[in-house]
Amino acid sequence: MKTIMTGAATLALLAGAAYAEGTADKRIALSNNYAGNSWRQAMLQTFEETASAAVADGVVAAADAFTTSENQTTEQAAQIQNMILQGYDAILLNAASPTALNGAVKEACDAGVKVISFDSIVTEPCAWRIAVDFVEMGRQEMDYVASRLPEGGNLLEIRGLAGVSTDDAISKGIHEGVAKHSQFEIVGAVHGDWAQDVAQKAVAGILPSLPDIVAVVTQGGDGYGAAEAFAAAGRPTPLIVMGNRQDELKWWAEQRDANGYETMSVSIAPGVASLAFWVAQQILAGEEVPKELTVPFLTINQDGLDAALETTPEGSVANVSYSLDDAKAVIAGAK
Repeated sequence: MKTIMTGAATLALLAGAAYAEGTADKRIALSNNYAGNSWRQAMLQTFEETASAAVADGVVAAADAFTTSENQTTEQAAQIQNMILQGYDAILLNAASPTALNGAVKEACDAGVKVISFDSIVTEPCAWRIAVDFVEMGRQEMDYVASRLPEGGNLLEIRGLAGVSTDDAISKGIHEGVAKHSQFEIVGAVHGDWAQDVAQKAVAGILPSLPDIVAVVTQGGDGYGAAEAFAAAGRPTPLIVMGNRQDELKWWAEQRDANGYETMSVSIAPGVASLAFWVAQQILAGEEVPKELTVPFLTINQDGLDAALETTPEGSVANVSYSLDDAKAVIAGAK
């Protein structure tokens, strides 16, 4: 797997495309429920780089991305139904709900359309699921916080987009971590929607009611907003787990240089969209692909901060892109 900068996915695809067979007439669509943060924008960009190179190379006939205007399951279900009518052979799905779209997904499967959910997945058995172990990600956040602050203390939890499987899973892992490290207590929780501006406003709103906070556990896209809210309130900056966004990494580096601030950063890479594309291509090519595929989350530690910041475009998020060979390796590992 390769760390990418803008445009580099194209180069990675050309070598792998030569091995693709039997899908030149197939059409793939991406149904995305939300694009309101830098992670989703990077995900869409990575998909576009992957898809445009694959179409140009004759791997598939079309690969189109569609994002709903609102994070509404009814709108996304209608979008999936339209994709069925438009004759797409496979649908990549970043879902607004793990369960509410199951009916539309089953309609697609019954019509012969392959549905590959990724990042925020669905539970319908006919669909494929590609995700990191988000519960484990939450647990590892708490293991890190406990290693840094063995005396424990009060925590603020910033959650993601309400109702989405990713939010529930990471929060579950964080709460399991708190149960393991019982010297900590979550004394407040807000939804930051994986966006810095939303997180900043939500944290600013709850801070006056909270006691001293030793650490903030997060889901990605919210760390810088939390730091700004603490600064505006005149409160000491706690240990904040970051989420691989460029503004978070930049703030972290500035604080490290100024006062030795230390933390860690973790998230799923937006390039999971490129993995979903190649998994769909392999399914359409007739390969046997397990329904459950797991990819590693992308972790940045203190030693890796400068390298990650150097390769992350301003306003974007640290990323890796997946090639066809990477997808084959993930599939083989799942078998």
